[in-house]
Amino acid sequence: ADVAYLRSVLPSTTEDAFFDYLATLDASEVTVSAVPEGSIVFARVPFLQVKGPLLVVQLLETTLLCLVSYASLVATNAARSPPLAGPDVKLIEMGLPPPQGPDGALSASKYSSPPGFDPPRNVLAGKLYGVPVRPPLAHSFIMSFTSLEEPPPRVSLPPLAGGEPADLPALAESWLGRDFQGLLDTYCVKRSGLPNFCAVALALHQLGYRAIGLRLDSGDLAKQSKEIRQVLRACAAHFQVPWFETIPIAVSNDISEQSLEEFRREGSEINMIGVGMNLVTCPLQPSLGCVYKLVEVNGSPCFKLTEDEEKMTIPGTKTIYRLYDAAGHPLMDLMALEEEPSPSAGQEVAVRVLGRLGEASKVVPTTVEPLHRTYFRDGQVCEPLPSLPEAPPHAQASLSLLRPAHRRLREPQPYPVRPPRATHGRYTPRSPARL
Repeated sequence: ADVAYLRSVLPSTTEDAFFDYLATLDASEVTVSAVPEGSIVFARVPFLQVKGPLLVVQLLETTLLCLVSYASLVATNAARSPPLAGPDVKLIEMGLPPPQGPDGALSASKYSSPPGFDPPRNVLAGKLYGVPVRPPLAHSFIMSFTSLEEPPPRVSLPPLAGGEPADLPALAESWLGRDFQGLLDTYCVKRSGLPNFCAVALALHQLGYRAIGLRLDSGDLAKQSKEIRQVLRACAAHFQVPWFETIPIAVSNDISEQSLEEFRREGSEINMIGVGMNLVTCPLQPSLGCVYKLVEVNGSPCFKLTEDEEKMTIPGTKTIYRLYDAAGHPLMDLMALEEEPSPSAGQEVAVRVLGRLGEASKVVPTTVEPLHRTYFRDGQVCEPLPSLPEAPPHAQASLSLLRPAHRRLREPQPYPVRPPRATHGRYTPRSPARL
């Protein structure tokens, strides 16, 4: 069907042999090497390397860029939030509605996990990727109750007319089996949500159940968290229920990086934060400039030469090494052509800055780590792919190894990436000849 479609859109002068060739294409001669899932990659370092027949690997370009660009962007954006929130605050991915379409929502749930977010609200992500989920309580669910009576078997989603709204008591039983987390701000927090939550949570305590938390979704979240914590402490003392004062307070409502900083600066009582739109739509940088460039054909290096230095490519098939110092921090990433000797731990390595004249600097790495692994060869996956729950530990360990100067979010110190030694001279600008 695909080949038939191409016949219908390509010029009628296209030879039949071309379509016969397309019908035989497969990935049996393709090799794909990449950094492991959750790895830190810096600018100019290839995190994916594809080898194979020219036409086949060219056809893979759009698909591969589509798969890795948004994933890397969301993962990077998600990694920025935990340092801002602080070590004692849990972050929850709540980005299901904002992305562009259901596929975008699923990708957002998948790729925001590795850098430190707790279970997403996306149940489909939990099913497909084997991660726990934590769907939040909806305002519409609370609004559908108008009395303390048992809910009918079927309830209408539109708000019901008449009666006095009841925030929690009638519906708490539906959460007793696993989680009871009250949503306080469907109506008035002080006059309805918080008093009802405390009454229900204390009653459930007498029956052997324990509330896991409460959530706010509007208003001055930092201020309200402090006021609510005071009430919880008063209830704990008055009713002699010590755990009551430590009930986790969760917040949501268009949380941004600025919000996280403000919560921490104001000394809020917030324990959990749901981040949605600003996590999955990446407003600070809506796209990631990934490129897919040809660097070698039939064993001959090739590269793009342009007046824009940022768009110049580095020729040749490469092996990427990360060099570490004695303290275990990454020193730099070194690109080497496949035929170049590998750097060794404890031995001096001469490195140069791409495009600059001058003497080479010398470093002695304590540890040398090859970054790429071959995951696909001869039409088969040849290296076990990590599951989604396995990626977060690697991502967090990689981040923790970086020096604070490289890890800080504002004006970070540039991390050094050095080109292959064999190609440095080809990139170094030369002075014009003089007569």
